[in-house]
Amino acid sequence: MNLNELNAKTSSLKNGNKMPVLFIGHGSPMNGIEDNAFSESWVALAKEIPLPKAVLCVSAHWLTQGTAVTAMEKPETIHDFGGFPKELFDVRYPAPGSPAMAEETRRAVKSAPVALDHEWGLDHGAWTVIRRMYPDADVPVLQLSIDYHKPPQYHYNLGKELASLREKGVLILGSGNMVHNLRMIAFDRINDPEFGFDWALEMKAVFAKLIHERNHKALIDYPGLGAAAKLAIPTPDHYYPLLYALGLQEKGETATLFNDKAVAGSLTMTSVKIA
Repeated sequence: MNLNELNAKTSSLKNGNKMPVLFIGHGSPMNGIEDNAFSESWVALAKEIPLPKAVLCVSAHWLTQGTAVTAMEKPETIHDFGGFPKELFDVRYPAPGSPAMAEETRRAVKSAPVALDHEWGLDHGAWTVIRRMYPDADVPVLQLSIDYHKPPQYHYNLGKELASLREKGVLILGSGNMVHNLRMIAFDRINDPEFGFDWALEMKAVFAKLIHERNHKALIDYPGLGAAAKLAIPTPDHYYPLLYALGLQEKGETATLFNDKAVAGSLTMTSVKIA
């Protein structure tokens, strides 16, 4: 697809319209190659929203000290996992990068320096989802790292600073999981659809309620949500991408949940569209 065709398909963003914001529960890397309810929802979602001029992904799998954005022309496909079939390791997602959009992202963030990175590429938090949405790899994809040394409020606030990119046709996509406790996965129930431990189902309901109520303060201060929250978020890496998305919710915008299901006992695939 050439630039003129891309601009034509994104023409619906003119006159002050903004791209939606997404938080995707990405779950197992196998969702990147398997046809299931989750991956099929990503395919359908891409058909419902305007074609973006670029995707900026905040993935749970790029944790750094300081904040960085990928700025190379051709990001590599990173296979940052183990124990999966060769078929998954063979996947290459050749989406282009965008040094120009990386520079725009850097300029948008005023509260902290943003480094232009030429080493990272696209990790599985990004490509397993985005390749299902845009299989032709014709939309530029960038990643914004998560400064893992900063508290939750920092990530929420930084998300807010990215708002101007939405008006420029950028789809901002957080990729993680709200409930994510790998140590407690029920391997004997891994193929049991929608199985969740009581604490996981409790937090799934709590998160849904708080998101619908737009109670961002409680979601930022998630340790105060009790014992179930500590089990749901033993480490915040997969939770922080949600805060970037919530930080971008503007007055009058609605947060719609989809894929709001538990899997393998201790994970949830709950995803959010903000528009």
